[in-house]
Amino acid sequence: MPLKRNDKNIEFLFKAIMKLENIDECYDFFEDLCTVQELRTISQRLVVAKMLSQKSVYTDIVNETGASTATISRVNRSLQYGCDGYDRIFARLENDDDV
Repeated sequence: MPLKRNDKNIEFLFKAIMKLENIDECYDFFEDLCTVQELRTISQRLVVAKMLSQKSVYTDIVNETGASTATISRVNRSLQYGCDGYDRIFARLENDDDV
């Protein structure tokens, strides 16, 4: 089920995230907002998506990230049929030396 675009709570979260100015602020904000496990889960999905976009095979993704095949499949569906959010971010990060 897609997110409703007019959910005021989610919009407030996204606006707050957009106000973060650097990595240290991100660490502080997300450490306050999420559990360590939630952050690891979210970051794992992003790495899985990146590896899938680079045409890595499931076994390599499992070995490198520890993600389940169910998680990999879910992320793959988002890449194939989602809103192109992953692709947009990867394009913007492409020339970033820190990635």
